[in-house]
Amino acid sequence: MTADLLAPLDLAFWNIESAEHPMHLGALGIFTANSPAAGAHAADLLAARAAGVSGLRMRIRDVWPPLAAALRRPLAFGGAAREPDPDFDPLNHVRLHAPTADFHRVAGRLMERPLERGRPPWEAHVVPGEDGVSYAVLFKFHHALADGLRALTLAAGVLDPMDLPAPRPRPAEPARPLLPDVRELPGLVRGALSDVGRALDIGAAVARSSLDARSVPALTCEPSGTRRTAGVLLDLDDVHRVRKSVGGTVNDVLIAVVAGALRRWLDERGDGSEEVAPRALIPVSKRRPRTAYPQGNRLSGYLIRLPVDDPDPLARLAAVRTAMDRNKDAGPNRGAGAVALLADHVPALGHRLGGPLVGQAARLWFDILVTSVPLPSLGLRLGGNPLTAVFPFAPLAPGHSLAVAVSTYRGSVHYGLVADGRAVPDLDRLAAAFTEEVRTLSAACRP
Repeated sequence: MTADLLAPLDLAFWNIESAEHPMHLGALGIFTANSPAAGAHAADLLAARAAGVSGLRMRIRDVWPPLAAALRRPLAFGGAAREPDPDFDPLNHVRLHAPTADFHRVAGRLMERPLERGRPPWEAHVVPGEDGVSYAVLFKFHHALADGLRALTLAAGVLDPMDLPAPRPRPAEPARPLLPDVRELPGLVRGALSDVGRALDIGAAVARSSLDARSVPALTCEPSGTRRTAGVLLDLDDVHRVRKSVGGTVNDVLIAVVAGALRRWLDERGDGSEEVAPRALIPVSKRRPRTAYPQGNRLSGYLIRLPVDDPDPLARLAAVRTAMDRNKDAGPNRGAGAVALLADHVPALGHRLGGPLVGQAARLWFDILVTSVPLPSLGLRLGGNPLTAVFPFAPLAPGHSLAVAVSTYRGSVHYGLVADGRAVPDLDRLAAAFTEEVRTLSAACRP
């Protein structure tokens, strides 16, 4: 196994991180327990299996290669690379905790702790339930190591094996010459000019989106370094009924539920939801083929205004649907939401020096992250115990007090909420507002 240079966006995530804002994502899985010792057995299984998953043995180190390497891979100079950790010990990454009656209280405390950067940046925490019939596993992966899809693949490697079709063999990557063929230069120049034009378009869109930006106090804060998490479990059939009644997509409904829940929560807090339309970033994966270089995160995104100020739940859904349709028509390569693509146009040294400044600018660009994390429809197990619920957690951007992630699994919708613990002490109340909003939408759709 050889070293693999980080893709530009991975490098950005690595350099944006601070002690108050660690850039790891997570997922809290709840399993049934077939015995009081099931949690301890799960921790042993995870540690034993982790050694056999190559991606979990990869650490990230700084690289400063000579000029020849920089010519071939211009993003490398001042960058970082993934490489196997010769001292990898799974016991440093899998931890068993004391039983608890509140999995989310423990998860919040664990999510606020940055991953150790000198070794493979991931952890698994097993937390038995005090009831003896359940246990939880919190997976944490640094965003520079894995995005949501990659994290799922790594986690699946330590869960019970699933009967899946054999993957198709992939063609070998062709050898890359040190310098391009001169016959390719005209095309390369045209491509470079096109990339520059697209970058300027995205930059202009980001600037325009910030001109009329008004901060939403409940969604912004000075970082405290603390975290709270909460989970919301909804019936996917209810979401489908709303979608079939009014049109659009399941994703439109799920985003509209976020808008409605925020409205309820703000009103109950006394913060007022009138004339409030926070900017939500909706990430869109643009993962490259495996033969492309470099591998890793490649994200774009859609930027929309959440119609929190509209009192009509169906009007909120219609506004979300219109905004998402407009974004899809424009495509994920343009608009303010595509700003992550600009990472490709920044040299590695620029990411290293400018990462902290870029992180601090997040609150000027958007107010809340609302991201979807894919999960398999097949039932997952660990030690023979079925996974009954799984709540994804997104990284919390500097200056933000709340991030929302959502997955569908086994007929249910799972929202995972991560918040600054000091700014949002009432996160459980916001979680309850999600359930109330789905009920309101369902009632509004009845003839």
